[in-house]
Amino acid sequence: MKQTLVNSLAGVGLLTPSLLFANLVGEGPRLAPEDRITQGQIVEGELSLDEIRQAGMLIFSTPFNRYDGYGDGAHDESQPDNHSADGGNRPTLQGNGTFLRVNGLDSQNCLECHSIVSNRTVPATMGIGGGGGFSTSAMLRPVNIDVIDESFDGTAEYDGRLINPLFLFGSGGIELVAREMTADLQRLKQYALDNPGTVVSLDTKSVNFGSIFVDEDGNLDTSNVEGVDADLVVRPFGRKGDNASAREFSLNALSFHMGMQATEKFGGAEADEDNDGVTNEISVGDLSAISIFIATLDRPFQIESGKNNRGRKLFHEVGCADCHRPVMTTERRTLPFKLTGSPEAPFEDTFYHVDLSKPPTVFKSIFGAGIEVEMFSDLKRYDMGIALAETAFFQDEVQNREFITARLWGVADTAPYMHDGRALTLVEAILLHDNPGSDAGYAAENFQNLSDEDKNKILYFLMSLRMPKDPVSDLHNR
Repeated sequence: MKQTLVNSLAGVGLLTPSLLFANLVGEGPRLAPEDRITQGQIVEGELSLDEIRQAGMLIFSTPFNRYDGYGDGAHDESQPDNHSADGGNRPTLQGNGTFLRVNGLDSQNCLECHSIVSNRTVPATMGIGGGGGFSTSAMLRPVNIDVIDESFDGTAEYDGRLINPLFLFGSGGIELVAREMTADLQRLKQYALDNPGTVVSLDTKSVNFGSIFVDEDGNLDTSNVEGVDADLVVRPFGRKGDNASAREFSLNALSFHMGMQATEKFGGAEADEDNDGVTNEISVGDLSAISIFIATLDRPFQIESGKNNRGRKLFHEVGCADCHRPVMTTERRTLPFKLTGSPEAPFEDTFYHVDLSKPPTVFKSIFGAGIEVEMFSDLKRYDMGIALAETAFFQDEVQNREFITARLWGVADTAPYMHDGRALTLVEAILLHDNPGSDAGYAAENFQNLSDEDKNKILYFLMSLRMPKDPVSDLHNR
């Protein structure tokens, strides 16, 4: 594999002196082969959960290099760049052959963007699985960035998406809630198909996603579906709610940010879709390890007190809890893991299970049922108004204005706020909800009409929603 890489780089003038000496100290893949596990080991139960998590943490934290498969390989000028990581044909800044920064190729590992546990402390508290500061924000698929303000209107024109990295804590509970919601919606879809002429309301876990209707010819009408894609799959990850699982999120993020292609999507173990001379960059076992690691990260918590409870009551009264649902409950406690594909069948073809009521996640269990997930979100997309709209050329007007309800657990520690980090304080974030066309404007108005004393009660409550302390300490302190 090393010699293939050397040859490929030499042919396009990207070979640095160090790559000529692949047998020297410091050369070779950063992710050692002996640290990688196989899908078979997971499926056959040969590894403990902690061993799988350890392997996933290494994939999450290792700064990949060219021997691992970092990057897209040589840029083929004969092929148009489709502004996607899938084709492996992105150019690089000033022809450096390594980084692009805008539209991916912007980091060497997941940890670069997911490392801030608390921005409330000074200096920031760092840890594996946190969020990112503004400097780590992803700039997705832009063609134009007007940084010198050629139109003299105070706006730097930009036609991509700007995405501030979210923390990953509590992902297992979030995914389980979404899986059960999807299962409910698929059952309702089948009921509609079996009962033509009946308007079926799409209700799951007290959240309404509009309605569907099947005509006498069997045609499914999804024009009244709200806050979820027409396939009725709840995708809880990403600012837009566009990834159904931690596995899907990881697969896409590894490719976009690092050019590390998972065989599960990119042609199999022998394929070299990005023409960088490296195959099997992220194996099926690697993807399973990192997705299980992310899904078992520690969860945020709440500080209970009388003062905070008064703020919680007002949080409900002004309407914030209409979308930021404090608690979502599940019917089961175990999160099943499956390969990507068929997200509309959330509990089929699974290969591994984790009980989320047990360590390391320890979600509160419900007698005779599942768990409580105190994430403060309904996992539904809403129109956030003109002022918060993105300007991405590859999204229509509705898509540019819609975002999934942000999860507020841990919000005391996670500034900056909003999808692009534009709000530096909680009050700024609340007030930004009040703009033309926003579905959440009424709640922001109600907050503004409160006395300062009552506003502070809500803010004290929000400041009680904290991030986990010393996350994954059981692994990295070994």
